[in-house]
Amino acid sequence: MSSVPLSETVASLIPRARTELAELVSFASVADERQFPRSESQKAAAWIVAALREEGFEEVALLDTPDGTQSVYGVLPGPAAAPTVLLYAHYDVQPPLDESAWLSPPFELTERDGRWYGRGAADCKGGLVMHLTALRALREHGGVPLNVKVIVEGSEEQGTGGLERYAEAHPDLLTADAIVIGDTGNFRVGLPTVTSSLRGMVLTEVRVATLAGNLHSGQFGGAAPDALAALIQMLATLRDASGATTVDGLDGSGEWSGLAYEEADFRRDAKVLDGVELVGGGAVADRLWARPAVTVLGIDAPPVVGATPSVQAEAGALVSVRVPPGVDAAKAAEALETHLRAAAPWGAKVEVTRRGSGQPFAADTGSPAYASMAEAMREAYGQEMAVVGQGGSIPLCNTLATLYPSAEILLIGLSEPEAQIHAVNESVSPEELERMTLTEALFLRRYAAAHSAGQGV
Repeated sequence: MSSVPLSETVASLIPRARTELAELVSFASVADERQFPRSESQKAAAWIVAALREEGFEEVALLDTPDGTQSVYGVLPGPAAAPTVLLYAHYDVQPPLDESAWLSPPFELTERDGRWYGRGAADCKGGLVMHLTALRALREHGGVPLNVKVIVEGSEEQGTGGLERYAEAHPDLLTADAIVIGDTGNFRVGLPTVTSSLRGMVLTEVRVATLAGNLHSGQFGGAAPDALAALIQMLATLRDASGATTVDGLDGSGEWSGLAYEEADFRRDAKVLDGVELVGGGAVADRLWARPAVTVLGIDAPPVVGATPSVQAEAGALVSVRVPPGVDAAKAAEALETHLRAAAPWGAKVEVTRRGSGQPFAADTGSPAYASMAEAMREAYGQEMAVVGQGGSIPLCNTLATLYPSAEILLIGLSEPEAQIHAVNESVSPEELERMTLTEALFLRRYAAAHSAGQGV
């Protein structure tokens, strides 16, 4: 057993963590074969399999999930009477978007201005590295004091539900006393944070058709129904004049009772241009964590360059709705579809296809695991734990809560505002990686001790 403080051990392991993160980032593991070859995801999964085996995990396996992707699973046995903790991360990433806008190659971990840049550095390959490093640190301090399961998802960013359906078909696989989801982050750099709620997500494709084919706008424009104009009119009904979401059947009056999010801080975090107003009404936290929010993710329409003077026969859009806790995602999808069909002008033909969904999630913050996490964060950061909501979605959370109602679920991670996840120039703070790794190691130690003392589940 090491005689040095656990914090020093964690610090000594960060160079190795950086090397591993660089290897993981190098895989362009976007779980969409239309954009990147499946082999990139397969290489990332194989790397994780090897890493788990090297760390002494047993039952290491590639799980073929129903959406055609693979998740990685492993078990690290601990003392027989100890509790079991499930550690979650995902290795798939968002596409890099406009690679020319990156200041360094998106799949090459690059240090700049005290941060490490690369797609997936924070979301969520960094979360996996955090898990591995915390376990290593504990092993150097007498061993890992509990049973650990690790599950690393391969399609979280796509919202296709592969791991959720696999877990439902194999309900014994991910059983645990506590579950640590390493896919959120601190409210601000240096402020230790757990996320207590997540909005769910509905992903819908809508297609509009009005003509048998495109027509010359000079000859037919003015009377011929333009599918693109119809689509624009439909999408415009999803927000009111303030920009607030107004989908018929979805309540937009929810309020957040936890940590406030000051408007000036949000404007800075979101990089809102000077003079541009925020959308919606009420407190920023209400809009982000307690109310539905619609976003048009993409539109099928002729690009400006090369456009011809034509009335469009067809047009399409991909629309998402973030759904707050208390709202069923399936009912939200129905409301969105009904709203879009009702908003179609001129008798336009409308086709609506659901492309993905995930239920919202709310945690029990009064559980013993939260007490252990609060103590761990206090020791690692020297300040009290903050509790916030998250506007994003992690569909697996609700599945796990349903399958294992007695399990305590905590959400932590490395995706603080400066990380710019899902945007160009994503990055992770190495200081946050070190402190959150220490936090997780301390949590696992304290949670095991509390369970041993009869205070756990």
